[in-house]
Amino acid sequence: MTYRKFKADYLFLGERMAGPDTVLITTEEGEVQAVVSTGEAGEGVEVFRGLVSPGFVNCHCHLELSYLRGVIPEGTGLVDFLSMVIGRRRGPLVDEEYGDMVSQAIVAGEQEMLDNGIVVVGDICNTTDTLERKKAGRLRYRNFIETMGFIEKSASDRFAASMRVFEAFENGFGGQNSIVPHAPYSVSPGLLRRVADFPGNLLLSIHNQESEAENEFLETGKGDFLRLYQALGLDVSWFRGTGKRSLAGILPYFHHDRTLILVHNVATAEQDLRDPGVSSSLTNARAGGAGPELVFCLCPNANLYIEGKLPDVRLLVDRGCRIVVGTDSLASNHQLSVLEELKALQRSFPWLETTVLLQWATANGAAALQLDDTVGRFTPGLRPGILLLEGVEGGRLTAAATVKRLI
Repeated sequence: MTYRKFKADYLFLGERMAGPDTVLITTEEGEVQAVVSTGEAGEGVEVFRGLVSPGFVNCHCHLELSYLRGVIPEGTGLVDFLSMVIGRRRGPLVDEEYGDMVSQAIVAGEQEMLDNGIVVVGDICNTTDTLERKKAGRLRYRNFIETMGFIEKSASDRFAASMRVFEAFENGFGGQNSIVPHAPYSVSPGLLRRVADFPGNLLLSIHNQESEAENEFLETGKGDFLRLYQALGLDVSWFRGTGKRSLAGILPYFHHDRTLILVHNVATAEQDLRDPGVSSSLTNARAGGAGPELVFCLCPNANLYIEGKLPDVRLLVDRGCRIVVGTDSLASNHQLSVLEELKALQRSFPWLETTVLLQWATANGAAALQLDDTVGRFTPGLRPGILLLEGVEGGRLTAAATVKRLI
């Protein structure tokens, strides 16, 4: 068997940096064999300037929206952004306007992720537009089939429509799919219960507290979100609020054996994490909490694109939250690059160490998508992909840092 041997200025193993005199040994196909000292590695060691890392895990993407790249302006705020996206979703008018651009943009978006060192994607799907592309097997996907519908009487029809998409993905990727709620403000209690009770729906994802207006609407039934429903022609005058902020209001629907990836978290505050239900979920895996296990997914460039705000990352870190990284869609981002998300985080929060950021983007992401037996770490037997990050100075990511696939 032929082996490859990698040595670099920095060797990141998935959870920590290896020592300075360390070599990674893999097969030609990239299956990890060992991490050894230079003296044990023998001949044929390839030496690189920069940082060698496992492949990146993108925990939140909307590949099917790639045709909206550059269409929606920056700084609209969440309500207007949502209105614009909904108005441009696939349908007769959109098909006439964009034509083959939809499928071409999906191909280009996937290639961009490949070029940017991403090996696994947690992808939101409202349609089957990405299904054929994914069958090529160039990237590994965990498909989150999204459902939405805030009007209670539509719950059955909405869930049935999502089931048709789910079944199509199951035929192509059995066991790699879930039906998930879009967001607390867009899913009725009946629809939410159908999602939570769906057999095998153990891994879930939901957009969470992307703006303070979401908390206001869920708590009081008032605020800027009323403009969204007005634009959609929906009468929500019946909704008077739950009396709870968004996260605390939605968690009771989910069973304790579920994992829930919370995406964005821009308006997640200390009071949310101190809520008894949320606090219990934060300790789920470690102390037998009653709620679902929570994972917090950060998509900083999308947050800056839409509202110019970022989550309270210090709060999430200090509270010991499990953190992963996503790119969101090209409707709300200039690129699909996990590295650019990490650079944005370190630029905005200089106290974040590169080792921590890389762990969020590799081992944490793999564990969140329940694929840590395959990717995320340089552990013997795994095939996590091998990346070279150039432009790392003093152990930090520079603005010019780039990523290159070695395997």
